[in-house]
Amino acid sequence: MATSAATTFRWPRAQALVRGRAGLWVPLGLGGLAAASVLVRTIRFDAGLWTDEGLSFGIADRPLSDIPSVMRQDGSPPLYYMLLHVWTRGLGVRSEVALHALSLIFAVLAIPIAWALVRALFGARAGWVAAVLLAFNPFLTQYAQEARMYSLTVLLSVVAVACFVGAFALERGRRWTVGLAVAQALLLYTHNWGLFLGAGLAAAWAVLALVAEGDRRRALVREGLLAAAVVAVLFAPWLPTLAFQALHTGAPWANPPAFIELLGAPEKLLGATPQYMLLLVTAAGLAPLVRGPVRGWRPEARAALALVVACVVTLAVPWVLSQASPAWAQRYLAVGLAPLVLLAAIGLSRAGRLGVVALVMVALISISSNGPKTKSNVRSVAEAITPSLAAGDVVISTQPEQAPVLHYYLHGVAGLRWASLTGPLTDLGVTDWRDGTERLAATSPRKDLAPVLDGVTPGQRVVLVAPDFGILARWDAPWSSLVRSRSLAWEEAMRSDPRFRVISVEPPNPVTRANEVRATVFVREPVG
Repeated sequence: MATSAATTFRWPRAQALVRGRAGLWVPLGLGGLAAASVLVRTIRFDAGLWTDEGLSFGIADRPLSDIPSVMRQDGSPPLYYMLLHVWTRGLGVRSEVALHALSLIFAVLAIPIAWALVRALFGARAGWVAAVLLAFNPFLTQYAQEARMYSLTVLLSVVAVACFVGAFALERGRRWTVGLAVAQALLLYTHNWGLFLGAGLAAAWAVLALVAEGDRRRALVREGLLAAAVVAVLFAPWLPTLAFQALHTGAPWANPPAFIELLGAPEKLLGATPQYMLLLVTAAGLAPLVRGPVRGWRPEARAALALVVACVVTLAVPWVLSQASPAWAQRYLAVGLAPLVLLAAIGLSRAGRLGVVALVMVALISISSNGPKTKSNVRSVAEAITPSLAAGDVVISTQPEQAPVLHYYLHGVAGLRWASLTGPLTDLGVTDWRDGTERLAATSPRKDLAPVLDGVTPGQRVVLVAPDFGILARWDAPWSSLVRSRSLAWEEAMRSDPRFRVISVEPPNPVTRANEVRATVFVREPVG
């Protein structure tokens, strides 16, 4: 009797203790993942800015209300730049670390948000798999240390894709539909490739509706139309600007991507070795779920099918469109990461010990991917030439999109004058891509360089900053080939002008890498 009473008495207390510890382990686990992620993603945190990061700061460093209108020149949506404006003004600093920190915050937020959403959809184990994958994903690691919108793109894509699964694959109710619509609209205000994720989710919705029957199909159609309507209403104010950008900006620096680039997208998103582990073990975990006719599949299997469709369409549509109007870049693949992560979360969580082993191995391998050590040499070049410059000197960037990052690092020299291939520059924070290739093709040293040089007085200096053209394959797109030919023509014209003499070249021993520049410093000789 006594023993029985004691056992009855202690068991509820033991259960409460276990539940209490479980509640403690969740914040500790998520906090530990976030801390480890921060350690991995701050190793390259103080790396110098490259071209696009200079644009980010240049666009954000203007009145908040001016940012949407200036995007007509740049070709991107405004949300990230507006957030970066608030962030830098709030901190009151403009260092590389401060600029990178906002991207790191978005990457870290993706960990608990993915855990919460995936856990609500597929259970605790799947939630932890998603959290671990995002904590150490090499693609996200690189862009968590870059002052660009790609980590925010990943975060919003995770929310949009998870809410899509909740609304249409698992049919959890209206709140998931609303969450999808809001997240998708914010994504469209962050990056134009959000349109392709939208196309992928629309294709997945069509497949789910096709395999459904009766009331379920009608409900799916109704919820899908509702989500589309909410996105349309929220994004409508930006549509005129988007239409203008599509007609006048684009990506003239890009070439049509080869088929191998489409096949290699999972490697770019997941890592070379991790992609095989994740895809194989995910397939093993999903295999028991996808037997028999599709209409009889369990909700988890329908979710996996929707994620596969969404991922394939999200990546294939821009590849196909880029054959006619190139706009393909590795960093834009950010919109395709979320479907892969959620698919892996389902598969690994259902693969038993094999899933655990694969997850641990992927995490350990991914920890060593810290992002590029050097993204550009603009900072070191600027540091080398700054002591020789003074007010009135001229900096000419023969690659127009390099001007903002050059200005970022040369801002300490007051009174510099700036020019590019098209002549003097007044706004140094943004590149005007409007009909850029046509305008660049119309330039010439006599028409655009000579007036700039005529304004230089004896003793003043001219810095001609040109890209390194050692990797010729990077310079055969319409815009890039013009930059190369005009850069060579500008340098030849300056070297042959008897009024100017070369006094230094930085770097004196260049190393051929992407995004490298070379600065040639000229001085105007005294008259007579």
